[in-house]
Amino acid sequence: MVHKKESESEPRFYGLTRTASAVLTHLISFSFTVFITLLSRPGTSWFSWHPFLMTLAFGFLMTEAILVFSPHGSFIKKLSHKTKGRVHWILQCLCVFCAVLGLAAIFYNKHLNGKAHFTTGHGVLGLLTVCVVAAQSLAAAPLIYHSLAKGWSLAKLKRYHAASGLITYLLGSCSLLLGLCSAWFTESVGEYTWYLSALCPALGTLIIMNQVSSAYIAKKRLQS
Repeated sequence: MVHKKESESEPRFYGLTRTASAVLTHLISFSFTVFITLLSRPGTSWFSWHPFLMTLAFGFLMTEAILVFSPHGSFIKKLSHKTKGRVHWILQCLCVFCAVLGLAAIFYNKHLNGKAHFTTGHGVLGLLTVCVVAAQSLAAAPLIYHSLAKGWSLAKLKRYHAASGLITYLLGSCSLLLGLCSAWFTESVGEYTWYLSALCPALGTLIIMNQVSSAYIAKKRLQS
């Protein structure tokens, strides 16, 4: 009887921790994006659009796109998987749109100021991340339009998409962290604010990666 109660309480505790983690991720992504928006004041200069759009893309939209499939933290968890897939793809396309605009803003700003392009680790990684997330979104088309996936099983495509999605999310988070090391950000905030800001994408990434990997491990156990 004691063992039965323990086995029942464990899944309940597991679900509560997953829900708390998902809610925390929503709060982190939203709060971090609002903070960068207030700090950059988009529209005051060409540069101001860059941190705002990149944070909106990789800090908020991509995070929310992944959480769409979370059984513990999705705002649309009662909708069908097909609908979730379309919402996920729309959010990812918006992420690409904002990222491309953010890249164009910093490119034009450097052009106006006569500065060289992509000379820092942040610049190179940022360019790579934008290219990868665009390719990732295009590669997801067969998951929505199954007729394009000739010769490929849908289950295998989903596994590849999830794995490459985690890599893309990690690239986006690393780009944000390197952006926080820029002269603009370090001169705009204090030491404690910097550490708190850096904690946001780092913690969000750990939670997202853990939830996605755990979901696929659970699927494999059910299938075996």
